[in-house]
Amino acid sequence: MPVDVFAMLEPSRCAVVTSELQNGVLGPSALFPQLADAARPHIPAMARVVEAARAAGVPVIHATVYRRADTRGANTNAGLFAAALRSARREDVQDLLPGSKAAAVIDEIGLLETDFELPRYHGLGPMYDSGLAAVLRNLGTRTVIPVGVSVNVAITNLVMDAVNAGFDVVLPRDAVAGVPAAYAESVIENTLRVLAVLTTSTDLAAAWGK
Repeated sequence: MPVDVFAMLEPSRCAVVTSELQNGVLGPSALFPQLADAARPHIPAMARVVEAARAAGVPVIHATVYRRADTRGANTNAGLFAAALRSARREDVQDLLPGSKAAAVIDEIGLLETDFELPRYHGLGPMYDSGLAAVLRNLGTRTVIPVGVSVNVAITNLVMDAVNAGFDVVLPRDAVAGVPAAYAESVIENTLRVLAVLTTSTDLAAAWGK
């Protein structure tokens, strides 16, 4: 890991932002089963980053997505939202209702009292209109470390929005996932690489002494 990355990863200036690490996204009754299947092998790396952050005193912010039972207030202006609504109507799927098991953070990551949770009811990424940018600034954050799904949409949105908001971004590439896997790798190599500093969960944990 280059020396300048260690400076960016000084714990006092960092925050880990998990994206949609919820039972209804990664569990057996996921809204998008292909994404869940692709992401599950990455959960140990995601957990490694979160555990190392907590041990180093780095804030962990869970950017979750909720839906109302009546779907009011949710986006309807893209095919992704229509697909999510169709999936939510399947008998084998539990929708992301507030307080439900589906909406909860997966057990491998957990939601500790020291963590933050910032749910959103609309939009493609966690930075827009969820209060995330303000919370990051109030915490003194300068470096954002994204973890979770998906590289197709929310993670890429988070990286771009964080850069646009003036934050540095360090991306542990094995702690994010998308579909197909080869496409996600291509996005990381050809888009996210020029916006963020790429690392791995192992190197990141080592930088924080874990």
